[in-house]
This record gives sequence, C-alpha cells and structure tokens, in this order.
Amino acid sequence: MNILACPIDKNYPLELFGIKKNGNTIFEGVLFCTKCSRFYPIIEEIPIMLPDELRDEKQEMKFLNDNKAALPKKIITEANPWHL
Repeated sequence: MNILACPIDKNYPLELFGIKKNGNTIFEGVLFCTKCSRFYPIIEEIPIMLPDELRDEKQEMKFLNDNKAALPKKIITEANPWHL
C-alpha cells in the first residue's frame, strides 16, 4: 500500500476500503484518491489502477452497484470518473 499512487495525479497514500478480506488480504475493495476523488476497484486481489480512458465503465458500474451497501457515500455518489 505504501508504494501505490494515483496514476492520474500521483497522490499517495491512497485510502483503502476492504469489502471482502481475510486477515491482511483484500479480495475485493476499493482504493480511493483523496486529491482527485478517483476510485480504483480491487477485484480478485488485483487493484485495477488504469487511466480513465482505459477503464471499463460497465464493469466498474456493476462493481459499484454490487457493493453500494459496503462502500462509503463519497465513492458511491461522488467519485470519479463515474458514480451512481
């Protein structure tokens, strides 16, 4: 976590929100940049940290819908590049 930075503005550290985890291993969750308000989903232990133009909007909107009860409001309703 200490070496991960936002690919857009290079801000670090990123906030980590674990949804499905076992001990220190996050199977599903979100990394959040407090500077640009972008979220990066963690799916099957892999953080998907791509620039906006390479992101899969359909996959990430499904991720937000599936996890809206477990994520903070700032990610669900205000995050970039899209939100619910």
